[in-house]
Amino acid sequence: MEEKIRSRFNDKILAEARQRYGILPEKLEELGGFESFIYGFEKDGAKFVLRLGHSLRRSPELIHGEVDWINHLARGGAGVAKAVNSEAGNLVELLPDGQGEQFLGTAFAWAEGGPVRQMGGWTEPFMLNYGRLIGKMHTLSKQYTVANPAWKRPQWDDPIMTDTSASLPEIDPEVAPQLAATLAHLRSLPHTPDGYGMIHQDAHTGNLFVDKNGHITLFDFDDCVYGHFVYDIAMVLFYAVTNHPTPEQFMAQIWPPFWRGYRQENQLDSHWLAEILPFMKMRELDLYTVIRRDIPDLTGDGWGATFMRGRREKLLAKRPYLNFDFTVSASDET
Repeated sequence: MEEKIRSRFNDKILAEARQRYGILPEKLEELGGFESFIYGFEKDGAKFVLRLGHSLRRSPELIHGEVDWINHLARGGAGVAKAVNSEAGNLVELLPDGQGEQFLGTAFAWAEGGPVRQMGGWTEPFMLNYGRLIGKMHTLSKQYTVANPAWKRPQWDDPIMTDTSASLPEIDPEVAPQLAATLAHLRSLPHTPDGYGMIHQDAHTGNLFVDKNGHITLFDFDDCVYGHFVYDIAMVLFYAVTNHPTPEQFMAQIWPPFWRGYRQENQLDSHWLAEILPFMKMRELDLYTVIRRDIPDLTGDGWGATFMRGRREKLLAKRPYLNFDFTVSASDET
C-alpha cells in the first residue's frame, strides 16, 4: 500500500466506517490487505468483508462500476462474493480523510471455504468447476450494461491499468522492447462481442475460496476491466503453473478439464486460444517490472525470488512463458 494512503488512515475513519455499516467494535476483525484495508465482520448472524480503499487509487465512480459488475454476476448465478448495502442503503460509502480526498467503503458477502491448497488441491473436479465459473462470467459479460455510464470501468490497456509496465523502459531498457511488441500485438486483437467484454483480469486461486462441496467463490474484483475473455483464461493458467517444478506437465493435467468446464458455460472460438501465450507474456513482463521496482531484496526462496530466478535471461532470450500448445490440446478435447 502506498504510504500516502496508509498515513491518512486512523481510528476515527475506522469508527466512521463501523457506524456506516452498523458494525459493533467487538465484531470487527482486521484481515490485512495489500492495496486496501480489509476487515471481517459479523452482523445479524452473517459474516461479511469490509474493504476501505482510497480515492487516490480508485475514484468513487470506478468503485461503483466494480460493485455494479459484481452484483450483475451474482444475480446471474455466478460464484462471486456480492456487494452488500450499508445502513443507508449505499453500495459505496465515502469517508472524508481530512485532506480533501476520501476513503471508499464497500462491503461484501463472506466467501465460504478456504484456499484451494487446503480444500483438496488442483483436482480434476476443481478445474472443471473453475472453468465453469470463468465461462459463466463471460456469458454474463455479454449481457451486461453498466447501470450508470459514469461508472464504466476502463479498458484493459488504459494507463490506469498499465502504470506498472509503463515504468519498464526506465527499469530495464533492454527488456522494454518486448513489452512494446507484446502490447502492440495484443492491442491489435479485435474487440468482438463474443470475445471481448468485462473480465476479472486477476482470477487466480489467491482470489477465490472453495467450500467442502467444491463450490468456488471468486472475490477481489478491484482490477476488473473491459478486456478479451482469453485474457481471463490466460491469467488463471499463468498463476497455476508459475513456480511449478514441471509446468508443462502440470498444464497438460489441468488444462483439459478447465477448458471442458469453460465450454459448458460459454462458447469461445478456439482461435482465441492462440492468444493465451501472448497474454501470459504480458503478465510475465508486468510481474518482472513490479518486483524489480518494489521489492529490492529478493533473498531467500519466497515466491517472488523463485519467479525472478533466471527471469531476465529468459526474457532476453524471448522464450514463450510456457512450452505448450493450447490449440492442439483443445482440439484433442473435442
